[in-house]
Amino acid sequence: MPSTEVVRQDLPDISTELPGPRARAVIERDRAVLSPSYTRGYPLVAARGEGAIVEDVDGNRFLDFNAGIAVCSAGHCHPRVVEAIRRQAGELIHMSGTDFYYESMVTLAQRLAASAPGGVPRRVYFGNSGTEAVEAAMKLARYHSGREKFIAFFGGFHGRTLGALSLTASKVVQRRGFGPLLPGVHHVPYPYPYRFAGSAEECAEASLAAIEQLFRTTVPAEEVAAFVIEPIQGEGGYVVPPKRFFAGLQELARRYGILVVADEVQCGVGRTGRMWASEHFGLVPDILASAKGIASGMPLGAMIARAELMNWGPGAHASTFGGNPVAVAAALATIELVEQSLMENARRMGELLMGRMREWPGRFRHVGEVRGLGLMIGIEFVRDGEGKARAPELRDRVVDMAFQSGLLVLGAGPNSIRLSPPLMVSEDQCHFALDTLESCLAAIQSPA
Repeated sequence: MPSTEVVRQDLPDISTELPGPRARAVIERDRAVLSPSYTRGYPLVAARGEGAIVEDVDGNRFLDFNAGIAVCSAGHCHPRVVEAIRRQAGELIHMSGTDFYYESMVTLAQRLAASAPGGVPRRVYFGNSGTEAVEAAMKLARYHSGREKFIAFFGGFHGRTLGALSLTASKVVQRRGFGPLLPGVHHVPYPYPYRFAGSAEECAEASLAAIEQLFRTTVPAEEVAAFVIEPIQGEGGYVVPPKRFFAGLQELARRYGILVVADEVQCGVGRTGRMWASEHFGLVPDILASAKGIASGMPLGAMIARAELMNWGPGAHASTFGGNPVAVAAALATIELVEQSLMENARRMGELLMGRMREWPGRFRHVGEVRGLGLMIGIEFVRDGEGKARAPELRDRVVDMAFQSGLLVLGAGPNSIRLSPPLMVSEDQCHFALDTLESCLAAIQSPA
């Protein structure tokens, strides 16, 4: 008899082996013509998406707990975002906002300036991506301060163009073969309490002490233009630092006249349950970089700076496509959705997920830590329980097992899985993800 079970469109449904025949054909063509520098964690060949569901070319449906790498914040093809894009594409696609004016560009800049932490006047520069927002922040910091050096943090990811890459210290493969990079960039340990033999407060003090050691030994503080930091590290492992650290960092910045650049490319725009992750820590950055989720899939980056810092003149920095009218329309629709409901949903669904996941280190021998804020959650894998050796091979195994079960997750850092679903994810979808991951964890559980 045919099955009477109703197939839910909001949950995964795998009907072929993975990858399926059409996916295999596309992957074979890809190998011949695409850059081998791209990283593909598993053989997903996406064809369409709706909400938190992605369908591949063979008709298999997956639950996307990546949101296109924290990009599709409103979900795939949200009707209001799609309508905004269609409407704008029928009116004006491009004139270049660096040479002419768009009213929508002004409106978006006003929204972003008003939302930034601190309630101070801000100005906005638009580019096309996170790395462009970081590059703009670096240029502005140098221009305004007249200083040339930067201090960034190990584990940080800020982009792959040469300036942003000089700040990036996540994986050596991202830097190998591209030197010399931008001179004057120095790195110190990120405050990573889960790997520090002591309290969160001691971890914060150790990181701040490393900065002061630089100032005493190799880097004159008066030559440093800016600290560049992710309030929550993304690719570094979804690491949440202690709040005490940011108070100390801002005190050092004030003491030595150094700017603070917050890279919120991955952690901003409602992902943590607040508009900006900096708000959780009392951090008021001088410059804030945003991209990824800002336009829910359209290419847009923004550098949001204190108004008095942006003292460069016409021609000092520009972008042909940055602030493109279609991308701006998508961003305005996205931010409205985030502020109306998605940010609150991210907070609630994050609490739901963490409610079960907090118990995992005690239940599963290979889970060392679960950490995060809102819908930005990291799961650290270890070989023998908390505090033991990192286990990237177990992490990779779980990523693949989840894919075979219809759940899309990605690695982050040396041995963590990141969970960053669309901000509109539902309770049922969160429970599916939890059930799937618990099954994977049970399958790799080693004997006690």
